[in-house]
Amino acid sequence: MSLPHALLTSLIEKPCSGYELARRFDKSIGYFWHATHQQIYRELARMEEHGWVSSSEVEGGRAGKKQFEVLPAGRAELQRWTTESATPLRLRDELMLKLRAEAAIGPLGISDELEKRLHLHEQELANYRKIEERDFNTPPLSRESDIHYLILKAGIAYEEGRIQWTREALAVIRRLNNKSQTSS
Repeated sequence: MSLPHALLTSLIEKPCSGYELARRFDKSIGYFWHATHQQIYRELARMEEHGWVSSSEVEGGRAGKKQFEVLPAGRAELQRWTTESATPLRLRDELMLKLRAEAAIGPLGISDELEKRLHLHEQELANYRKIEERDFNTPPLSRESDIHYLILKAGIAYEEGRIQWTREALAVIRRLNNKSQTSS
């Protein structure tokens, strides 16, 4: 995914200042595409140079506060980008390498890392469930909300899958560790 395209999408949803955009980004798109506030501001400047967005100083705001909105060229760029084929990302997770090391030279005490990951996935799932309850519990949903809910469901399914897999990995590692302790 491209950060400028994520920002264009967010600005089409609601024109706002860079600060407001960064805060909104953290609470929505940031769940599946992380960007620092510094990256967002830098990208907004590039997008303005390309003529995709315009900014105007906010009256009554702090000095230098700008409001950004998408220009027709930015909308056209977002439409162009959405027609490109996107290759699904391959899993790239350091934990998988640690498990390979566990298999090659273990036991290495990887259970602690698995427990930590399990807790993080459970927390994220609980967070997604709160969002689901807060934002999507009163059908019928608008077209926009229906699509947002679809995205949230992908996050929920991901976290549920990671929880299930991590529990299985913990059980296997514990079984193997107990087996190696009894054979020593």
